[in-house]
Amino acid sequence: MFSEFKTFLLKANVLALALAFILGVALAAVVNSLVKDIILPPVGLLFGGVDFNNLFIDLSGKHPASLKAAQDAGLATINYGVFLNTVITFIIVAFVVFLIARSFVKPVPTKVCPRCLSEDVAVGATRCPHCTSDLQVSAAEGPLAAPLRR
Repeated sequence: MFSEFKTFLLKANVLALALAFILGVALAAVVNSLVKDIILPPVGLLFGGVDFNNLFIDLSGKHPASLKAAQDAGLATINYGVFLNTVITFIIVAFVVFLIARSFVKPVPTKVCPRCLSEDVAVGATRCPHCTSDLQVSAAEGPLAAPLRR
């Protein structure tokens, strides 16, 4: 049973997934700190010294001085400032992930298949992945695009 579990872990790339998760959590902590400690204070200052974490709607009618006071008293509140912080953090995390992915994923030049007119055939491909027709490889596509000969 242990060897079967070990095989599952190795075949399913669980280790790679775990490492990606750990790196993702670490990146999220860095980005959360970036948003909370660097970006939001100037934005709050720009809006007249507002601390977004302290923006809330009191549903109890007791008008507490701060969100912490309301939470300590157990009052019902709508914490829209915390929500705004979360949305801003999400947007920044998504942008950072986009930048990272963009730096690793390079676009592959493509051509059009003359038979089925598919536009996403890789330059240098000798067979269309959609209709499987043979494609001519031009000299302009370079020596690496030509099929290997033995």
